[in-house]
Amino acid sequence: MRVHVVDPSAFTPPYDHALARALAGAGAEVELITSRFAYGPVAAPDGYARRELFYRAAARVRAPSLRRLVKVAEHVPDMLRYRRAAARAQVVHFQWLTLQQLDWALLPRGRALVITAHDVLPREPRPGQVRGQRRLYKHFDAVVVHSEHGRGRLIGELGVEPERVHVIPHGVLEHLAGAPPGPPPVETELPVVLCFGLMRPYKGIDLLLEAWRGIEGAELWVAGMPRMDVAPLEAMAPPGVRFFPRFIGDDELPAFFRRADLVVLPYREIDQSGVLFTALAFGRPLLLSDVGGFGEIAATGAARTFPSGDPVALHEGIRGLLSDAAAREAMAARAVELAAGEYSWAEIGRRTLALYETLVSGAG
Repeated sequence: MRVHVVDPSAFTPPYDHALARALAGAGAEVELITSRFAYGPVAAPDGYARRELFYRAAARVRAPSLRRLVKVAEHVPDMLRYRRAAARAQVVHFQWLTLQQLDWALLPRGRALVITAHDVLPREPRPGQVRGQRRLYKHFDAVVVHSEHGRGRLIGELGVEPERVHVIPHGVLEHLAGAPPGPPPVETELPVVLCFGLMRPYKGIDLLLEAWRGIEGAELWVAGMPRMDVAPLEAMAPPGVRFFPRFIGDDELPAFFRRADLVVLPYREIDQSGVLFTALAFGRPLLLSDVGGFGEIAATGAARTFPSGDPVALHEGIRGLLSDAAAREAMAARAVELAAGEYSWAEIGRRTLALYETLVSGAG
């Protein structure tokens, strides 16, 4: 089975790597088609080939605003060039598409087409993106989503036929946890609560800072690249909060998760989260808002939830878990079990390849 995994903008290199490696391990011949990641090194290919086919001029531009303009200019020619290159594949599996308003007309033809709905709809949409995303789904033979919640939205809100929607879990990002140990970002004797990932309004960091008031004897670390103005967050932060407002690469990431006693994701909306599956890879207990597919993780015993938007409930949840080592240890043990079982990439690679085989045999 010849498979292309396609992430034109390199939005999720850790996920792309894990999926491509798992598919190769399951017996597929895999190429990852992507672009150069602008923020640092990525994992070396393991059993698959990696081609940086997209946005080669933009990769040489340092200024982010100018780089975005160059990417827009390159997008259509690059998509058309890739459509020709896709003739080598039996299955083309897109992870993300960046110009939904046009991409439906630029897809490869005569190949089984799969897309993963990492975000069922864009969270911070530009004009025309939502309408373009709806239209885009109509052109795929299968839509993979990481939760039953996401499946329900695709079918109920967007009208995607149920037989085209397939729930396959995200998978723990085990290759990140396998990195050699390094020193923690800062030294502290106190327990650490970690909120990690891109800083965006929907992540609920302001709610977490409000909930942190009155919690003593612990530190809250808020770490990740800002995609919003974080000055108001820093101004409202109570004592015991440390900000790490920068891109944190795969080489640094393990030190944050290994030092964390609890990982908190207070999102206002989500389907599923790569940060969550990174925490599971490190065997870290989780406190999650009850949005999207998060409740499905809590149902496994690896996390607890609190009512989204409720700072009092979040405060009590943090305080309760910091004072209950046995509960944290039980969640951590469950995370390890899930990482070796239903959320392992060996299982996800097998299930994804089985989907491809069904599509190819049906087309034949």
